[in-house]
Amino acid sequence: MTGSGAPAGLTARETTVLLLLAEGLTARAIARRLGVATATVSKHQENLYRKLGTRDRLTTVLTAQRLNLV
Repeated sequence: MTGSGAPAGLTARETTVLLLLAEGLTARAIARRLGVATATVSKHQENLYRKLGTRDRLTTVLTAQRLNLV
């Protein structure tokens, strides 16, 4: 899945991070699960906030649920 073909313009990795955020995982836990740096997860979160027009993880998850992304 590429950025242009994903719902709301999300990349496959952003979608994965979004799903893990919806499960309530912290950025550190997501990083461990995905085998990436915590800073990388934080960057994906920033991108999610920008693309979904949100400012925090709760609003992001609620918006994603409303849009049927999770």
